[in-house]
Amino acid sequence: MNELLADKLRPTKLTDIVGQTHLIGENKILTNWVNNNKLFSIILYGKPGIGKTSIAVTLVNELNVKYRMLNAVINNKKDFDTVIEEAKMYGGLVLIMDEIHRLNKDKQDLLLPYLENGLIVLIGMTTSNPYHSINPAIRSRCQLLELHDLTSEDIISALKSDKIKSILTDINIDEECFKIIANASGYDLRHAYNLLEIAYFTTNDKHITKDVLKNVIQKNNVFHDKDGDGYYNLLSALQKSIRGSDPHASVYYLARLIIGGDIEAICRRLSVIVYEDIGLANPSMGPKVDAAINCALRLGLPEARIPLSAVVIELALSPKSNSAESAVDMALNDIESRNTGDIPNHLHNGNPEYKYPHDYPNSYVKQQYLPDKIKNKTYYHPKSNKNEKILKSIMENLKK
Repeated sequence: MNELLADKLRPTKLTDIVGQTHLIGENKILTNWVNNNKLFSIILYGKPGIGKTSIAVTLVNELNVKYRMLNAVINNKKDFDTVIEEAKMYGGLVLIMDEIHRLNKDKQDLLLPYLENGLIVLIGMTTSNPYHSINPAIRSRCQLLELHDLTSEDIISALKSDKIKSILTDINIDEECFKIIANASGYDLRHAYNLLEIAYFTTNDKHITKDVLKNVIQKNNVFHDKDGDGYYNLLSALQKSIRGSDPHASVYYLARLIIGGDIEAICRRLSVIVYEDIGLANPSMGPKVDAAINCALRLGLPEARIPLSAVVIELALSPKSNSAESAVDMALNDIESRNTGDIPNHLHNGNPEYKYPHDYPNSYVKQQYLPDKIKNKTYYHPKSNKNEKILKSIMENLKK
């Protein structure tokens, strides 16, 4: 089979990478590592098709180091043993590992000593959040580098490259068709290259038009998206519409997301919204959203649209409060920015000076819980909605 366009265009040096200007460029971390001939163990994480593998390969090529590529799922323990033996033979080796979040315990135990002593430098790649999905023992030995989503401009610029013109000779395509491909690709550069190549070879005259793309992409909705909104902009618009108490806009953006077909992403965002924006103003919405999510996931599309619509409308019309989010953010800021002191001794495990509230009337006894340095600090500041007025009254009565 012929080599795909995406493979022909794979970068050979960092300056060929599309986007990721926070990591690559003058005085940026990866460029400086190459300039200083130094490489550390890293985990690259982000959406598919935005450059994780390309960055890994260009790094080892530019530094001219020996490397091997493995997949945490496909390759077995024997493959990992072989890499370790090669590393011992060469005095060091870079291991590029895809789907590192799927690395099992046996393989982790095998690698950890050699990561520790530097015999193996690991470049891990994952689409998952490494703070949630990767074993802390591996994570603590790696620098975590997030790759940013590519923009429509990034994709279009890559599609217009001179190298593509030299491969897809005499290609004829206008600006609007570039935008259609960028939007249809989900800002996955590899997918955008594939769409362009398929469209090119679908024509008789190498002229790519909207009609050609309709046949290739098979998704009419992308042709109505004239604004070129990114997927995450739609999720943001849904949340802002709910936060702004506009049920009409909320349902509209829900519908656009439903057309995209990713129920899981919608459900994750609704789980955030109910606690970030509704919060303590209407605590009953938490279980309602959870029930609607379970129902939607059980039903699947198209029926899932019904419980999702119902709960989105109720979220939009619900009273709003971000006091819980503000409270924990203030506490996090204090902990990260200054020394807040030690836990009071009477709260230590097994300390006899601790007063057990249930031994007192109304299960309450006055005692200090915060460290001495911040003992008078207040983090939770109730808002004026009905439910938080009740919570405020409870706090005031406790003070008395």
